[in-house]
Amino acid sequence: MEEQLKKIYEAADFIKSKLNGKVPQVGIILGSGLGKLADKIENTLVIPYTQIPNFAKSTAIGHKGNFIFGQLSGKFVCAMQGRFHYYEGYGMDQVTLPVRVMKVLGIGYLFVSNAAGGVNFDYKVGDLMIIRDHINKLPNPLVGKNLEDFGPRFPDMTRPYDLNLIRKAEAIGKELGITLRKGVYLAGTGPSYETPAEYAFFRMIGADAIGMSTIPEVIVARHSNIPVFGMSVITNEAHGDFAEDFVNDGDDVVRAADAAADKMSAIFGKIIETL
Repeated sequence: MEEQLKKIYEAADFIKSKLNGKVPQVGIILGSGLGKLADKIENTLVIPYTQIPNFAKSTAIGHKGNFIFGQLSGKFVCAMQGRFHYYEGYGMDQVTLPVRVMKVLGIGYLFVSNAAGGVNFDYKVGDLMIIRDHINKLPNPLVGKNLEDFGPRFPDMTRPYDLNLIRKAEAIGKELGITLRKGVYLAGTGPSYETPAEYAFFRMIGADAIGMSTIPEVIVARHSNIPVFGMSVITNEAHGDFAEDFVNDGDDVVRAADAAADKMSAIFGKIIETL
């Protein structure tokens, strides 16, 4: 068996040995400061990444590094409490390994979240943005030999984010009185934050929010024909009119994400309830 496939199935087999035959219906990836949703999962089984064969170690601020299995909104789910990033020095095969493992475990949907800078002038700190499309400035995780077990050589990306799930989120937002933005997410390599000129350029080419993650996982999920729902928490206003003493700070990003996590958790929970 090809080495990459071997790593995927070894990790999946280890996790399956802990699940007693249960199959997660939904996979959830929780980004910086957004691990709070995991607290709402009931009857949990917590597996640290360090115990799972071939998993990387999550080193990013606000990422606890656990795979959590349990009940959320009446469904058996698995949630990644923290993800892996290209900027941590991991290759795309390691960054996206958990998504393929979740595919083998049987998920039917993937929900992704992140903390992002709002380059759209209308966006404010604490806003929630439904990701309707993306612009990828990271290496494509499908470069290399195609894994035929998972999907075709040239997967379609016309609708990377599921339109039905987006419609459900918009309806739930209205029902709960939560204002939701809807826009385009751009991901770069990081780990440095962008310059004011880069913020302006990304706005010019159609980005509403920018970050350093999420898109590789979405590409791999869509390669496997898994419907995806994505949401960004706007944690800083990247509008370009910065004071001379302004500094982008990673701890501030996590605090802003944590403050909005309850609203995002409510949206995710209500959508999952309908599946």
